[in-house]
Amino acid sequence: MWKDSLRVEAYGTLDELNAVVGVVRVMNAEMVVSHAQAAQLEEDLRWIQNKLFDLGGILATVPGQEFKNMPQVTGNDATKLEKIIDRCQKDLAPLKEFILPGGGKVSGFLHQARTVCRRAERICVHLSREEPVDKVNIKFVNRLSDTLFVLARWAAHTQGEPEFLWQRDVKKVAG
Repeated sequence: MWKDSLRVEAYGTLDELNAVVGVVRVMNAEMVVSHAQAAQLEEDLRWIQNKLFDLGGILATVPGQEFKNMPQVTGNDATKLEKIIDRCQKDLAPLKEFILPGGGKVSGFLHQARTVCRRAERICVHLSREEPVDKVNIKFVNRLSDTLFVLARWAAHTQGEPEFLWQRDVKKVAG
């Protein structure tokens, strides 16, 4: 398979995402001592990294070929992401404006992970139009980007990092 094939682009982008999540874990490790919720974030991110590795392995396998103990991503995995979202949103105020990526180390890198995840999703959707891709894999990546966004907000909230809201550039027209 050529290095510029869409399939390689898909699992390569998931690998990039996994690396960004790894950076988040490094940054978060500094917070574990002073913020109890950092341990929960570590647990969630470790699971996410393992699922990303599973998904990369699935996408690196030519459609129709399987091997013993092949990793899986299931609907239950997408449901687990939704449960993480629900758990974190209990601590968050409703969103009334767009959030600018950044703030603190952990939340900033979670926003970076979210953008890479969205790109991975776009590539996986494109791939699915040319080759068979299990819809649950695309659903997982979609739910993961939402999860990373909520985790970014939750990390900012629980770890005392700032969260910057988008400010509209409203100019009054003299009339």
